[in-house]
Amino acid sequence: MTLEATSPGASYGSTASGSSFYAAMRILPHDQREAMFQIYSFCRQVDDIADSDGPREERLAALQEWRNDIDALYQGNPPPRLKDYVASVKTFGLKREDFLAIVDGMEMDVPQDIRAPDMATLDLYCDRVASAVGRLSVRVFGMPEEDGILLAHHLGRALQLTNILRDIDEDAGLGRLYLPREALLHAGITSDDPNRVIAERALPKVCLPLTQRAKVHFEKSDEIMSRNKRRAVRAPRIMSKYYHSILDLLIARGFNAPREPVRVSKVTRILILLRYAFI
Repeated sequence: MTLEATSPGASYGSTASGSSFYAAMRILPHDQREAMFQIYSFCRQVDDIADSDGPREERLAALQEWRNDIDALYQGNPPPRLKDYVASVKTFGLKREDFLAIVDGMEMDVPQDIRAPDMATLDLYCDRVASAVGRLSVRVFGMPEEDGILLAHHLGRALQLTNILRDIDEDAGLGRLYLPREALLHAGITSDDPNRVIAERALPKVCLPLTQRAKVHFEKSDEIMSRNKRRAVRAPRIMSKYYHSILDLLIARGFNAPREPVRVSKVTRILILLRYAFI
């Protein structure tokens, strides 16, 4: 359940993305809303480090400082930038390992740009930058442990795969290619050069199976949310419906070049909010 990042691969922030996150979180009670914005702020800050154009060694060091600060938070000595997190960690039982997993995920982009990872590596990346965020979030939402972890697994991957499919061209501009190596080879694409890959006529053969994989994760997410209290799944359901709309638009547009950006209309966003926010 990514909180939508600015990084094309991870994703904490295009204007449209940001609006869907804020809309989903503003409906929460105060303590839950504050905890979610703290989680978002953490993700945003480590994501900004990973996506900066500073020397790789400096970015790795900055991410390690965040690991040290998370450890200090859980040892009872929170640094100034995490003092406000103490109450949320205690109230909602937020797990240290999930914060650290997010840092690990952001770091996957730093030693060298990700290019055509194998499927196992891509899934690990999705788990760290998206499902780990979900594991923190479902605790804030008050979901039962088992279903919460399952929802984080499936919805996180659904959202992240949608991000990857939406941001293919933007990622290439940063020298990154998140499409899995197995899918590229199956389509007859042997290069891992992002700019060459996005110009390939066979690119739809790579992307369409990923849209189906994302759809399956959305379906699993819907099953989990349907058996839980509606109030506990309001925010993730809004995020799910918004991102499913993006996926539908991507499928309708296709993946042949040139690819126009897709955006969920304001009317659709309002309808999603009206249907799921007020329960």
